[in-house]
Amino acid sequence: MVLAACSGTPDAPDTTTPAGETTTDSTEDPGSDAEPVELAISWWGNDERAAIMTEAIDLFEAKYPHITVVEQPVGAPDDLFNRLATDFASNTAPDVFALGGAKPQEYGEAGALLDLSTVSAELPTDKYADFTLTNATVNDTLYGLPTGGNAIGLLINKSIFEKAGVALPGDSFTWEQFVATANEISAKAGDGIVGLDLRIQDILGTYTGQVTETGIYNWEGQLGVDASHIEDWFDIELAMLDGGGLPDPTVIVENHNLTPDLTLFGTGKAAMTFSYSNQIAAYAAGTGGAEIDIILPPSSTDISGVAVLPSQFWAIASGSSHPKEAALLVDWLLNQPEPAKIILANRGLPFNPDTLAVVEPLLSPEDSLAASYLGTVLEGGVVAPPQPAGGGILNELSQRIETDVLFKRSTPADGAAQWIQELGDALAAG
Repeated sequence: MVLAACSGTPDAPDTTTPAGETTTDSTEDPGSDAEPVELAISWWGNDERAAIMTEAIDLFEAKYPHITVVEQPVGAPDDLFNRLATDFASNTAPDVFALGGAKPQEYGEAGALLDLSTVSAELPTDKYADFTLTNATVNDTLYGLPTGGNAIGLLINKSIFEKAGVALPGDSFTWEQFVATANEISAKAGDGIVGLDLRIQDILGTYTGQVTETGIYNWEGQLGVDASHIEDWFDIELAMLDGGGLPDPTVIVENHNLTPDLTLFGTGKAAMTFSYSNQIAAYAAGTGGAEIDIILPPSSTDISGVAVLPSQFWAIASGSSHPKEAALLVDWLLNQPEPAKIILANRGLPFNPDTLAVVEPLLSPEDSLAASYLGTVLEGGVVAPPQPAGGGILNELSQRIETDVLFKRSTPADGAAQWIQELGDALAAG
């Protein structure tokens, strides 16, 4: 899929110099005579991402001096989504914002997002392969552009494995072996180090993609799993909880929505975690120079369950008073070389091949590792259906029911049945 994305559109004109620098621009600089415009933009992420965005936006304002951009970062995705739910109702949403999961489908269906075909002069989309746009397309209308590509993988702190004297995972790593490894790390590493730093939302989709045909959802926007699959996952968690491979349930719950640098793995206190590939650098930053690797998650079937997915989407509010200027800002963040040199792979490897050509030579070792891992995924990865409208409750639902299971307030069977019921109801209500 990434190879297809990198091929571009066959009939498109050549827009790069021999050095790979993008030379096209979606519009002429309007100069100082244009009416002043103020745009608001919101995203989620840590302080590093905020600094990157500020630098890129400063360049945008220098190029378009009549446009002032008000930056409104938040810490976690749900913080932004909760805010948008209120803002859309009162028509006070930011002009530009990041979306993920089912949100492009939900908000696109509700009419809250701008049809990008209406700003095609300012924001061309022809460089993006069709598979990269699936999650933001509703009834053949495109409502967002992907920031880049990611894939879930298993991050490994090889230094902790070496210290504990535990063998590194091999090419065929089953869930049974994974549980045993996590428990062994916790028993041998000392210093409060645990085998696995777990956030259920980062692995449940991959696990169900291994044991079902399509994963959590099917192509009709309905559930692709049944209660037995979710129960089996909860059994895996309990095997690590009871065997010591996981920290105390209180810690797991407290860490559900931390940024990577604050997690157990990100502070060198866990040997393994599941993560999107573009977050390797953020996780590695606080590990004291430990050697980090990323491999395919465990699987007890012959299917990896891993899909290359758009990490996030930039979208524009349908109620924006300045849709063309908002489109210029999105084009700047995704399609122009100057900010590409700053953003690099912070939101995934770019799907625009011209932008990718600018970014690739500048990648850090961690991001080069992510790029290599994406290549591995492509050899045996899966194509996942988009998260349908109603699927936005998935993370909160999974965390809530997992909490009850870990604290033994609910059995895996009862928790799985409740998970199926609530998610099924949400999809039906759509």
